[in-house]
Amino acid sequence: MKIVILDGYTVSSEDLSWDSLGDLAELTYYPRTAPQDIVGRIGSAEIVLTSKCLIDAAVLDACPSLKYIGVIATGYNNIEVAAARARGIAVTNIPEYSTASVAQQVFALLLEITNQTAKQSESVRAGDWQNSADFSYTAAPISDLCGKTLGIVGYGSIGKRVAEISQAFGLNVIVHTPHPPKTLENAAGSGGTFVSLDELLEKSNIITFHCPLTPDTDKLVNKTSIQKMQDGVILINTARGGLIDEADLAEALRTGKVAAAGLDVLSREAPRDGNPLIGIENCIITPHIAWATPDSRVRIIDIAYKNIAAFLSGEKLNRID
Repeated sequence: MKIVILDGYTVSSEDLSWDSLGDLAELTYYPRTAPQDIVGRIGSAEIVLTSKCLIDAAVLDACPSLKYIGVIATGYNNIEVAAARARGIAVTNIPEYSTASVAQQVFALLLEITNQTAKQSESVRAGDWQNSADFSYTAAPISDLCGKTLGIVGYGSIGKRVAEISQAFGLNVIVHTPHPPKTLENAAGSGGTFVSLDELLEKSNIITFHCPLTPDTDKLVNKTSIQKMQDGVILINTARGGLIDEADLAEALRTGKVAAAGLDVLSREAPRDGNPLIGIENCIITPHIAWATPDSRVRIIDIAYKNIAAFLSGEKLNRID
């Protein structure tokens, strides 16, 4: 039995190792794999792990030995799951490994927007405080979170964690999800309620996205939906870049309809041909790092090991096929 990891570097980086998977089968590791090399590198392997490589029907037809695809992430839109299912190939993912770190990044982005800490610090470093006539000044506008309404789109584990943290900031929480449970348990203390998407867009001072990218959510944020939002709304996206029509958001940021955006994801990563949002003053972009704390990456490797071990023993764990 052979295991091939096509693009494991972002998970293991320089500080972790995939070597433990070698206890399960013969292991071949590639830090990155170009699209044209996917088929050749899978070869006769029965098990393949990937984060972002596209595994579609054509790849499956070219790799008849393949019995298992392990996505070393939660999202799996790069895998043609229906094609795998039709060929009897197991597909797994890594659920809920980064709930804490992604929720933390949501508030890191939000607090940078509301407190502009980096600009305040840069001002002090430039000597502005020591030359000030007053004991206190603001180098950039700041604002409170307490009393504002936070709209959460999507209510999986990350959405729930964000709702829970929001209570500490005194935020009023509203949530939109296609299949709401009976109670908004983690946000109950802040008066959280489930609402329609239109109501969320209209009532929220801040909107944060925690839903998957599907045909229904593709470019969910667009010129039409932005017009339904409050003037001066803040948008946070740590989910998938494709949820946003980036040209429409860029226009709204320039006009001030959207006061600011904090993004950890873009529609294309890396954005090699540029992106209309890069360089806009009121748009903070981080390079898809919300998931990538060492603790989260250790969990990925551990869960990947357990998923494969379960498959080899005839059990099902984190199967999405």
